[in-house]
Amino acid sequence: MKVPKHILPIIVVAQFFCTSLWFAGNGVLISLIGHFNLGENSFGNITAAVQLGFIIGTLLFAMLTLTDRYSPSKVFLWCAVLGAIFNLGIVWEGNGWTSILLFRFFTGFFLAGIYPVGMKIAADYFDKGLGKSLGYLVGALVLGTALPHLLKWLSAVFPWQYVIYATSALAILGGLLMVFLVPNGPYRKQSQQLNFTACFSVFKKKDFRAAAFGYFGHMWELYTFWAFVPFLLGLHAELQGNYAFRVSFWSFWVIAVGGMACVLGGYISESSGIKRTAATALFLSGICCLVSPLLLLYAATPVFIVFLLFWGMVVIADSPLFSTLVAQNAPIEIKGTALTIVNSIGFAITIVSLQVIPLLQKLITNEYLFMFLALGPLFGLIALRKKH
Repeated sequence: MKVPKHILPIIVVAQFFCTSLWFAGNGVLISLIGHFNLGENSFGNITAAVQLGFIIGTLLFAMLTLTDRYSPSKVFLWCAVLGAIFNLGIVWEGNGWTSILLFRFFTGFFLAGIYPVGMKIAADYFDKGLGKSLGYLVGALVLGTALPHLLKWLSAVFPWQYVIYATSALAILGGLLMVFLVPNGPYRKQSQQLNFTACFSVFKKKDFRAAAFGYFGHMWELYTFWAFVPFLLGLHAELQGNYAFRVSFWSFWVIAVGGMACVLGGYISESSGIKRTAATALFLSGICCLVSPLLLLYAATPVFIVFLLFWGMVVIADSPLFSTLVAQNAPIEIKGTALTIVNSIGFAITIVSLQVIPLLQKLITNEYLFMFLALGPLFGLIALRKKH
């Protein structure tokens, strides 16, 4: 069946608009903390609240099999609207520490009906070429991840509240675009009953388990790398004595270049195979982890930036490919549930990984911290190579 040409661009644009809710808070965190006198210790907690909300939301959505029992476009719209409302909550002048954490938590919670559901909608339309399609979709998310660093660089131009107003408006627009222009896809098969165990029983299938475990290894590295890109750039600048270095500017580009890598990886997978392309990217990102001390200590600044740009590409290029493998190896009637539970577990892993670096800082010098991230790619490669 020929898919209308507007379908993929609309899904990608809607996904980008709606997932901007995720990173809007990060882009204005410093202004937010200063405006409400929250204290520097609130920085990590506000960021973690979104992640925790997303993890709990995806777990609940998966257990209730919502996106397989109801129209995914309608689920997407309702979650976009509710996420936008909770996102707007942080501009309320009566806010305190607890209320801001709750607003960010529920923003993350309703993102559970946006990011994995967007992939489910794409999977309902694209049977062949799904890797390429999800490459565009995850690429949009990567640009959203990089956006706060660009906003921080431009933050002197406009009040921080405008970022929140704009992202909430974009999210509602994205939800409306999805529900009116992207009806249920031709490959969608509706699940007829509530099945609380479907999200766990799917792991009994060996090919699905291999794809999911590969994704988990990838997630161990990904968000910790993204979170510490400014730290890596700042550390290198300090070691080189380059104190005029534009950390926020280059942080944006190191993360944003991954969006192009997702699209490129999707095209490469069509000729080289999805599994092989994902494994190659995972291997290369693992190598980057292992050689990071050498580059930090001895590379000239231009060489180090090129290295980080390459790392920023290979660290994310496998993400849409693993999601493709998950979707292809899940029973068709619970495809949305499978994608959602894998997202839930993957993001739970990121919270553990993000806590390890502060613990390691007490034991080893900063230059060697990021070698431990190679454990994720190693685990993922072992899962992919295991014979079934």
